[in-house]
Amino acid sequence: MSVLDTLNGTAFTAFGQHVIWSDMIGNTIGLAALALGWRRSIWTWPAQLLSGVILVAAYASAHLSGGVGKQLLVIGVALWGWRQWQRGRKQAQDGSIAVRFAGWRERALLLGGTALGTGAVGTLFTLIPQLSWNPWPDAYIFVGTLAAMVAQARGLVEFWFAWLLVDVVGVPLAFSSGLAFSGLVYVVYLALVVWGMRDWWLRSRAAGPVLEGAAA
Repeated sequence: MSVLDTLNGTAFTAFGQHVIWSDMIGNTIGLAALALGWRRSIWTWPAQLLSGVILVAAYASAHLSGGVGKQLLVIGVALWGWRQWQRGRKQAQDGSIAVRFAGWRERALLLGGTALGTGAVGTLFTLIPQLSWNPWPDAYIFVGTLAAMVAQARGLVEFWFAWLLVDVVGVPLAFSSGLAFSGLVYVVYLALVVWGMRDWWLRSRAAGPVLEGAAA
């Protein structure tokens, strides 16, 4: 039996849902990555990278090509975000990451890019049905995750709002795709997102105003 077969084997069954190893392990590491992001620890990025590698197997087993593509993007953005935070760490007084609210131009770029990206990816998934059995929610999560990670890499408080919007669609989609553990983890994400949002919000206010684009 290969490593991939083992990862996609059933870890346990609960309430009629089969939980596979890759889904459980990948999302547990992803949960740890979000908690590390809340603490503004640079280790959030290697954790996200490892989570993405393992979840590729989980989404492939559920025949969610969009999910596989999303995790490949997660791996790429995690490498970029790691580099950004290594540079940005110099901006914080306590050796952690300085956080701030985005400027209006940055918000417009994030919202516009997310809307255009979702439209483009959703259209692609619709035209090529084998890429995703549920094209528009899958596209929304695909692009929303990318937008959230870009905002996180730049130390923007809006990162948490983006994750909140992704979770609203991610929970029902994960359960309907047979990835029960992903659905449960998304529910826990909601609690971490609320706490993390409050922490970053307060820290951004305490740090004072920061010029737009300073984290670039």
